[in-house]
Amino acid sequence: MGGPFASKSFNATRANSIAAKYRRLLQKRPFLLFGLPFLTTIVGGSFMLTPATALRYERHDKKNQRMSQDEALGIGKNRRKVDMKEEFYRLQAKDIDNWEQKRVKRLKGEIDGILE
Repeated sequence: MGGPFASKSFNATRANSIAAKYRRLLQKRPFLLFGLPFLTTIVGGSFMLTPATALRYERHDKKNQRMSQDEALGIGKNRRKVDMKEEFYRLQAKDIDNWEQKRVKRLKGEIDGILE
């Protein structure tokens, strides 16, 4: 006749069930029963997630501020310290008027720019 599931009906099809009443009221007032709860959830979630997001970024900033100035400049333990005055005098002592131009060896097949 109706098969093995004919005697079991879905609760939403019953006239007095909560789901059927909700569907009828939803057709009369869709914004009140669907739109308003949806917008409330979105706005409320935004207010709830704002402090959590701020906390996340504050922790990230604190972690990055712990780096020393040397680490920020990329100077490690095994590199020499740079003193600007020392570098200035070292470069000033070099003879920059006497220098020789050296060509870089080119790879095979690469154009070297020499006109023959």
